[in-house]
Amino acid sequence: MDPGKPGSADPPIWNEEKASMGQAPPPPYEGYPQPGQGYPPPGHGYPPQAQGYGSMPQHGGAGFGQQQYPGQPGVVNVQPTVYVSRGPLANPVNDYLGYSIFTMLCCCLPLGIAALIYSISAREANHAGDQIVAERSSRTARTLNHVALGIGIGFLILMIIYVAVMMSSF
Repeated sequence: MDPGKPGSADPPIWNEEKASMGQAPPPPYEGYPQPGQGYPPPGHGYPPQAQGYGSMPQHGGAGFGQQQYPGQPGVVNVQPTVYVSRGPLANPVNDYLGYSIFTMLCCCLPLGIAALIYSISAREANHAGDQIVAERSSRTARTLNHVALGIGIGFLILMIIYVAVMMSSF
């Protein structure tokens, strides 16, 4: 310890670590014991508390002056919650998934992708038990597939004509 310091003793950690940082030590505590001297004696402030758990209060009993009102039953029966969900359709709607994959790969890619999306929507509606959405998605997928197939066949016919004309010109 440094004899030039006041009478309060700084913690050893402060002297070793903080002194090299150029920080002043904290002021001494006034009215409280110095660190390491213990806690203040009990009885200054709060009254002593009972240890452990006390007995649980009785709610709704006769000891609190509550009474049973006339016309009310003594026991209440709570009904369980019932969740209603639809299962898969008994007669599922055709989803045209294979047709959609064929038109996407072989005929017209953009319309095939749209048809595939509606086919998947129809399949999910079938599984969820939603007949109206399944029929609407199925009908849209079928229409898109027919249009894509028509475009693909038309493009194939035009390519055959183009090749025939180009071969006859030689």
